[in-house]
Amino acid sequence: MKLMITKKNKLAIIIPVFNEELRLNKTFTALDVFNRTWSSLEIKVIFVDDGSTDKTSLMINNWVKGKSAELYSYPQNHGKGFAIRFGIKKASGDYILLCDADMSTPLNELDKFLPFLSKKVPIVIGTRKKYGAEISIHQSWLRENMGKIYTLLANLITDVKVSDFTCGFKCYRTDVAKKIVELAFIDRWSYDAEFLFLARCLDFEITEVPVHWSNDKQTSVRLLKDTARSFLDLCRIKMRRY
Repeated sequence: MKLMITKKNKLAIIIPVFNEELRLNKTFTALDVFNRTWSSLEIKVIFVDDGSTDKTSLMINNWVKGKSAELYSYPQNHGKGFAIRFGIKKASGDYILLCDADMSTPLNELDKFLPFLSKKVPIVIGTRKKYGAEISIHQSWLRENMGKIYTLLANLITDVKVSDFTCGFKCYRTDVAKKIVELAFIDRWSYDAEFLFLARCLDFEITEVPVHWSNDKQTSVRLLKDTARSFLDLCRIKMRRY
């Protein structure tokens, strides 16, 4: 399937980071392997440091030297949604792949997206909740069930019928992503739901693809606080006039 990709295709990989020093070596290894495996594709890695207070920026600065990669950082933490929008505004090329620093979904899962991208589907997103998905390490019972409740509410409030809003592995056609971020405003965890809600409002097709996923216990999500904020942000998405 990789033979469908040529040098004329440019992919920006956007990775938001916040205090990731303990798992960045895993990130760097995954990116190095991906670059070698997908050598026919012109890849640009964009890290967005969302106000880290550890050695995240230092480690990334050392890794990006001599590579097709950039680091953007700012001193104050704003949230993952803010960091994603920032990265998309800096990106260029044909496609944008959003992924997490923990590499919960391996980068080679992009292979499963190619049949849809080749048909010009504007948005292809990974799902952990459809037949064919593989979860090697599950979240806790509480997190999984809170996620189910969030998905149900997000479906009802946004009227976007997808099975998994929060899987971090998503690919957008670059022009589509840039149109979405012009309207988006959610800074934190419900940015995924807002992006897909805006995609529906703008009549962009969304395709879900089952992916492999593995939970990383070093998550920065604060379950009670972030869950409450996410539910509130779902209401803000619906109420705002775009």
